[in-house]
Amino acid sequence: MGVISPARRRAVLAALRRGTVPETGLDLFAVGLERIAPTFDEELSSCSSGGAEFKAVRGEYGAGKTFLARWLAERAKAAGMAVSEVQISETETPLHRLETVYRRLCENLTTAVSPPSAFRAVLDSWMFALEEDVLAEGEVDGADAGQLGAAVDALLELRLGEIARTTPGYSAGLRGYRKAVADGDQETADGLAAWLAGQPHVAAGAKRAAGVKGDIDHFQALGFLQGLLTVLRDAGHPGLLLVLDEVETLQRVRSDARAKALNALRQLIDEVDKGRFPGLYLLVTGTPAFFDGRQGVQLLPPLAGRLHTDFTADTRFDNPRAPQIRLTGFTIDRLVELGGRVRDLYASGSPAADRVRTLVDDQYLKTFAAAVAGGLGGKVGVAPRLFLRKLVLNVLDTVEQYQDFNPLKDYALTIDRGELTNAEREAAAVSPDDIDLDV
Repeated sequence: MGVISPARRRAVLAALRRGTVPETGLDLFAVGLERIAPTFDEELSSCSSGGAEFKAVRGEYGAGKTFLARWLAERAKAAGMAVSEVQISETETPLHRLETVYRRLCENLTTAVSPPSAFRAVLDSWMFALEEDVLAEGEVDGADAGQLGAAVDALLELRLGEIARTTPGYSAGLRGYRKAVADGDQETADGLAAWLAGQPHVAAGAKRAAGVKGDIDHFQALGFLQGLLTVLRDAGHPGLLLVLDEVETLQRVRSDARAKALNALRQLIDEVDKGRFPGLYLLVTGTPAFFDGRQGVQLLPPLAGRLHTDFTADTRFDNPRAPQIRLTGFTIDRLVELGGRVRDLYASGSPAADRVRTLVDDQYLKTFAAAVAGGLGGKVGVAPRLFLRKLVLNVLDTVEQYQDFNPLKDYALTIDRGELTNAEREAAAVSPDDIDLDV
């Protein structure tokens, strides 16, 4: 394990205590992802060079889909790319309404230096970059605001030429935003930034200033995404990782909405293949039932054909370059390896480092991992979240704070249904009455 900053260590351990996936430091816990990391890095590099990629990730609840997505996000940010994770849901972000997906994308946009929402910071970086490019040509007097503004507008139109032909409103909104900022009209700039990010109910005065009308719709959303990729590239971010998480929720929506959503996903994939979105890495996560079941991808044969991947019985020979990859979840050995990494991270900044390493050795971790998995019906695949939470909160913290505490003798594992997720609760169920049905 490399040198970890105290701030990063605290943030990671705090997230594990809460039972959530840490926002940073995920490379420390990427157990079992070593075989697919080179392929992901190649695909990210392709996007940074102007290509576009699509990948579907399948796995049961608790298999680590969200972890993989955020681990990949860290790698994308390290490569200078922007990242946005969008949770697909029937009410908040229905996939069949791409304008809501685009809006959530902008709300959750982040970069290595800007937390969500980084959209406004990206716009300002883009505007600064355009001015720098104009001044670098040496043909414009930087002291002449009018001349500089005209030159920047001309460069803007050149960079957004194709988008201006298909989605003229986006380039008009950008031009209006730049002018409002230059004029010191903060209210108009705020309104146009919101409109460009897909927000509804923007003041009519702000839109009138840029010569745009209405709110973006399902069909314009793809044009706005294309425009955003151009802005990101000019602002110094060569690409965008867009994660559409939990697409299996489509199985629970009305049949007409489900059909529209599946077709929207097919359209997105096709546009990626056609090269419409240079720099875009589209990652979709879902359960095996979504990809293989009758209420998911199989309802739309063209989409099923695009995602089809032959999986053999031996996961060792899975092809990470395939359009669909599978996560098989944890084994006890992987859980012990993961626990060892967390223990070592904890000890790296603990005043009781020697006691932590001695009392929470690999043999204890194996016993503890088996106990947690046993409390979840023996289903190791759903155990990592609870295992890490209890390891940090109930074992490592207590070892550090109390010199006479020995977890092997003084700690008895208990699992309360109230602390479990739905997937963990179902795994722990001992009778049909214990299973929570979503009806």
